[in-house]
Amino acid sequence: MSDLAAFAVTVDEVLAGSAKRVDSLPDELAYECEPAHLLAVATALRDHPALRFEMLVDLAGVDYLDYGRSEWKTLSATGSGFSRGVTRAGGRPAGPLEAEERPSGRRFAVVAQLLSISGNRRLRLRSFCADDDEPIIDSLVGVWASANWFEREAFDLFGILFRGHPDLRRLLTDYGFIGHPFRKDFPLIGNVEVRYDPVKQRVVYEPVSIEPRTLVPRVIRHDNRYDPALIEGRGSANG
Repeated sequence: MSDLAAFAVTVDEVLAGSAKRVDSLPDELAYECEPAHLLAVATALRDHPALRFEMLVDLAGVDYLDYGRSEWKTLSATGSGFSRGVTRAGGRPAGPLEAEERPSGRRFAVVAQLLSISGNRRLRLRSFCADDDEPIIDSLVGVWASANWFEREAFDLFGILFRGHPDLRRLLTDYGFIGHPFRKDFPLIGNVEVRYDPVKQRVVYEPVSIEPRTLVPRVIRHDNRYDPALIEGRGSANG
């Protein structure tokens, strides 16, 4: 058994079923827990002498709204080329999730990257918000103080609310910003634009004037050099 596999067994024993290991790269450890167990799992990861993840290196929000769908044809070249798809079902990109809709409570997640300085190990912890319409999850500031500004960033960009956060305010967008720009359903052109009005002598907000557009696929034309008949002819000529 490898050192990583042995350590994963230790993590499983410490967490005692309150978190489960999820798919990750072979040299990584990734766990997922229910939101109700988040604080208990985080505290165990920090305090248990066999784990000792003293540092939260990063925390980010994730929006899984279109997870499993794709607007891009990247596996092979087609008649429409490598480009953004223009045919959408119901206004959303077509893809595997059309046959099976995403279950409720699996849209917004919080992912924490943890570091054990004493053990020189890393672990990723993910927890989904139970409510898709009003995503709320417990704050990790009481476990790792470094989560403070990371959680403010996730609130600002994804609209995830952190229960118990000492100062949950926007961090990157303007004070009067409406919406959360990293949500998958937020318009790419935004909702408002800002300009300085010389008459009013102040900055004003106005509805965005950019027209939304869809990129037209690039057509890949047939290349006669690779015609099967010509290739067969070359082979017979060389023979």
